[in-house]
Amino acid sequence: MAVNKVPAGTVLRLKLQVGVDEQGNPKYRNKNLRYVKAEAVDQDLFDVAQSLTGLQEYTLAAVQREDTANLVQA
Repeated sequence: MAVNKVPAGTVLRLKLQVGVDEQGNPKYRNKNLRYVKAEAVDQDLFDVAQSLTGLQEYTLAAVQREDTANLVQA
């Protein structure tokens, strides 16, 4: 049996440093942007994340992309 991978969605995640704990380790919070087109180019997503950082109170620590897909029988 053959299986096809069908893109189901993409999430753009901004990992923001929101401060430090008592030991001086950084504390993070994620801001998830859903309903991103699965065919979006990585560079475009990175550029959007950089632009949104200017609107944030916190420092951008990482930009992450999470793709999901459904496996269906062909």
